[in-house]
Amino acid sequence: MRAVTIRTFGDAGGLAVTDLPEPKAGPGQLLIETEAIGVGGVDAVIRRGTLGTSGFAVGLVPGSEVAGRVIGVGDGVDASWIGQRAWAFMGVSGGYAERVVARVEDVTRLPAALSAIDAVTLGSAGAVAHFALAHARFTSGEAVLVRGAAGSIGIMTVQLAAMGGALEIGVTTSSLERGGRLRELGATRVLDRAGNPLDGQESAHFDVIIDVVSGEGLPSFFERLSPNGRLVAVGVVGGYPPADFGMTLMQDFQRSLSFATFSMNTVPIPERNRNRADQFEAAARGELHAVVHDVLPLDQAADAHRRMDEGEVFGRIVLTP
Repeated sequence: MRAVTIRTFGDAGGLAVTDLPEPKAGPGQLLIETEAIGVGGVDAVIRRGTLGTSGFAVGLVPGSEVAGRVIGVGDGVDASWIGQRAWAFMGVSGGYAERVVARVEDVTRLPAALSAIDAVTLGSAGAVAHFALAHARFTSGEAVLVRGAAGSIGIMTVQLAAMGGALEIGVTTSSLERGGRLRELGATRVLDRAGNPLDGQESAHFDVIIDVVSGEGLPSFFERLSPNGRLVAVGVVGGYPPADFGMTLMQDFQRSLSFATFSMNTVPIPERNRNRADQFEAAARGELHAVVHDVLPLDQAADAHRRMDEGEVFGRIVLTP
């Protein structure tokens, strides 16, 4: 079976196509023949070694989500799964392969009208966006800023904030062209990556900031929060923030600002599965939109990662076996 593994941590050239033994479904697992594989920010962060390599060994197969058809089940799993189209969460690894095994509790059936490509564009990103907004206590009528809005999580956050009645939706991105595309999805203000207006509008403050980027620039975004504002970090695609970033909050003590991190690991599995199934149905009805930057064959995974590193991706790149 063909799979992509991390041969060396660092740049995208460390990814290599490898022949691996055929996987078999164990107790409580499904065997899935993949039709689409999502290329996510977490894959790039792990491959770069941003999170360190002590927990990730050379030979790791990246990939946290796939969609395809169930071709086998392990002990204790209902055989009616066989032949079903499904999306699967793989944890932090295992997805860049022609066939994968996943725990049955991490699998969601797909509506007939939803493609496998759209499923892996929406599956993880949509749930993160939904629960991050909930974690930030976002309510209708509030202003939201999405930092790093051109990726799949950012794009879903823009759409869900708009559906949730946000008064304003700001986005940080690299160009007015990208800003225009984000406006089509619900954004009302376009800022550059430093948080300065790109579209001629005056500077604004926001009740909620959902931050996919983190990195050295994170502390400066506390200045863009309204009193009682909340910034929730959902990713570190830009690296970790400065060790003393909390001092910015303390020095602005009287505005009662809040900072939090958010991980899907804190959401009960049944709750995230219900949300994901609802979002898949909404996408099948045309109420949510998957934004696919490109579809590449599995053996071009390194090229997909290079394009992510260069910052050219808008939405999600999807691999197909």
